[in-house]
Amino acid sequence: MIAQRLKNSFDRYFVAPIEVWENFASFCEIVSFKKNEVLKKTNQIEKFGYFILKGSAGVFIWKENNYVCLDLMYENMFFADYMSLITGEATTLETMVLESSEMLRISKENIEKLKATQIGSLIFLISAENSYVEKQQQQIDLLLKTAEQRYFELLQKQPNIIKRTAQKHIASYLGITTESLSRIRKKIIEI
Repeated sequence: MIAQRLKNSFDRYFVAPIEVWENFASFCEIVSFKKNEVLKKTNQIEKFGYFILKGSAGVFIWKENNYVCLDLMYENMFFADYMSLITGEATTLETMVLESSEMLRISKENIEKLKATQIGSLIFLISAENSYVEKQQQQIDLLLKTAEQRYFELLQKQPNIIKRTAQKHIASYLGITTESLSRIRKKIIEI
């Protein structure tokens, strides 16, 4: 079942046989976390990659006495402090669980073992490329789309986000204040 979930989440990038994902899953362990549990602290080195089976998480950075949300992740999504995971160096990013969660966790050592195989190397390359494209699109959207447009698109991708994620995290992710988010939500409700 886990291998099928991994496959389903990755098929939009690259279709690999189920056996590839069964092998991938054999390098992982299932772990549970409580709401607001920090997975990787600021100025530490990332030691794991995660795939969310149930729950949500965020990537944050501390700026001017506030945490800024750089990314929000939900079920069937991979995440980590990729910069730290790739470089092996500490970063200012922090990853945190936003609701009680169950995740598949893979260690840096097991990632390297998988990357040493031809198919594993291909999967991690495709993952890195697509992660780069998605982050670039997020930056472009931040510059070219209104906060209202970005919020509407976020709602389309994650319809239950309002029930699951704190307003301050959603607003921060959108690059706006919580007050602006409240106005946008009110406007959408009135339509």
